[in-house]
Amino acid sequence: MLLCCCLVLVALVPTTLSVNPGVEARLTDKGLEYGRQVGMVIVQQKLKSIKIPDISGKRRLGKFGKVKYNLSGMQIRNVRLPQSAVNLVQGTGVRLSISNAFISMHGNWRVKYLRIIKHRGSFDLSVKGLTVATTIGIMSEETGRPAVRSLNCGATVGGVNIKFHGGASWLYNLFRKFIEKGLRNALQKQICRLVDEAVVDLNPRLKTLNVLAKVDKYAEIEYSMVSPPVVSKSSIDLGLKGEFYNIGKHQEPPFSPAPFSLPLQTSNMLYIGLSAFTANSAAFVYNTAGALSMYITDDMIPKSSPFRLNTRTFGTVISQIAKEFPGLMMKLLVNTVKAPVITFTPDKVTVQTTTTVTAYAIQPNATLSPLFVLNLDSSVSAKMTVSEMQLAGRVTLNKLNLSLVTSNVGDFQVSFLSGIFKVVVNFVVIPRVNVELAKGCPLPTIGKMKLVNPQLKILKDYMLIGTDVQFTN
Repeated sequence: MLLCCCLVLVALVPTTLSVNPGVEARLTDKGLEYGRQVGMVIVQQKLKSIKIPDISGKRRLGKFGKVKYNLSGMQIRNVRLPQSAVNLVQGTGVRLSISNAFISMHGNWRVKYLRIIKHRGSFDLSVKGLTVATTIGIMSEETGRPAVRSLNCGATVGGVNIKFHGGASWLYNLFRKFIEKGLRNALQKQICRLVDEAVVDLNPRLKTLNVLAKVDKYAEIEYSMVSPPVVSKSSIDLGLKGEFYNIGKHQEPPFSPAPFSLPLQTSNMLYIGLSAFTANSAAFVYNTAGALSMYITDDMIPKSSPFRLNTRTFGTVISQIAKEFPGLMMKLLVNTVKAPVITFTPDKVTVQTTTTVTAYAIQPNATLSPLFVLNLDSSVSAKMTVSEMQLAGRVTLNKLNLSLVTSNVGDFQVSFLSGIFKVVVNFVVIPRVNVELAKGCPLPTIGKMKLVNPQLKILKDYMLIGTDVQFTN
């Protein structure tokens, strides 16, 4: 029903115990106003489905005696909702009110009088000053997905005017007030029933919340609620888990989300804050899955590079390699020592990684001869972007530090390899990382939700997305 848009954003109640969220969302008054505008269209269509049952009976009209009457085929012709408002009910949910609504309908009449007089015709009915008020409560299903219901509904019909056409319509006009009262009561019962049905009709839409969204073959992200929504006089704040997991294996990382609060901004309909915890849970998951390790071979090095991945190139720096393994191709194994650490500071996302690089000479029989193992500490900067309902990124290298772990080819100056490994990182590792980051991670969404003009800012310990939204059928 109405509030279709705002409720799909706010009607989220958890089944888990309260913990700090990894993701926070805020729906502002502007978002509620958008929900009201779209919701009024839905309410208008719902009210057009009002069905008034046929009305029949007998009525004594003084000296005229008894008249048998029947009203049938009553159909809504027009519904106008000129005034409506949506307000937050602190700690409860949303209150909808409609005033000065107008409904017109058309139907047929029949009358029988003195057993021999039978007439029929049509009539027009207008309802003015219709008011509707309902409070919509927010709750949860056992699955953790949201559900809503109408807590109370009241409808008042200000005035009903009926005009009969044709035949013995003058008879109807004699007891028009009686019929108008009956129609007013019938309408009032129909309106609240339809409002309650419209609220229930929201629940299938709310079930589309991507509580568990697949990212790729390694990971999925959970967006279930971790605490009830906080309803204030001007906004609704939601706490989402915002945690990555290995697909099919929900292993908690050795760290927990720290509390954070969204800034007091109201220029957008919706604000979404994604914490450093969410990003670091992703790093933990991909490291656990082994997705951050890779082999590097010479065919992955740009052809334009003067450096080649062979013992000739490395032999110019480490003479023992040239002596013991002349004319052989090489292979590097890059393996993360621990999960990368991601930090958010104002206008900056930094990723610190610690990896080992094992160098092998490839023998003619394809066996690998280990040459040396380096420890590689690197720092990269990430630029985050929002497209459609995806959060994507791109990284660039800041700095790279090398140190020797073990060597099978004697001691050597590690610093001499710095240029070679910068080529490897910049032209092989980072491009492959960026390909994966460009695929994006799904943001929390319900149904066919679209972000409009999203803006992303990096703040201390979290990133903030401010956006308007649209819902399409």
